[in-house]
Amino acid sequence: MKTPFNSDNERGQVGIGTLIVFIALVLVAAIAAGVLINTAGFLQSQAEQTGQESTSQVSDQLNVGVITATGDSANQQVSSVTVTVLLASGSDIVDDSSVSAEIIGSTTEGEAGTVDFDQQNGDDSDLLEDGEVGELSGFGVTLDAGETAELVIRNSASGSQLRVSFTVPDTITEDNEIRID
Repeated sequence: MKTPFNSDNERGQVGIGTLIVFIALVLVAAIAAGVLINTAGFLQSQAEQTGQESTSQVSDQLNVGVITATGDSANQQVSSVTVTVLLASGSDIVDDSSVSAEIIGSTTEGEAGTVDFDQQNGDDSDLLEDGEVGELSGFGVTLDAGETAELVIRNSASGSQLRVSFTVPDTITEDNEIRID
């Protein structure tokens, strides 16, 4: 019986060619696997970092306790706005140097001149911890009776931002501190 090959040497060459193709395919697959593993590792670390930053933006916030201001019954305006703040549930400690605030009214706008944490608790620390109350004041705004304004508090350390709208009472009857809801 005659084989399709003329000699044993040709048969061996076909086997070596197949082996070379097989080795080339294994090398290509190994390189592709290495690239996929590196990409997966990079994506995993990037996802972890994004998750931590997102959690920080959502959780490391301040909540507004009370907004008060000095009322002027003659001009029906309030000034000297003071805002008490506390940590939101689950927040980490916040440093007052990373906090800024501003009040935006219909005719006026003012940045907080003072961000002072813990003064109401008798603690002189610049850190606001769980259960402590801080104070934002010195906004330099004058708001008319009935005016709606927006308080914006930013924490640059976490990238969080809180916006709270409030309305000055329609009638200001006393020349002393009033609570704004």
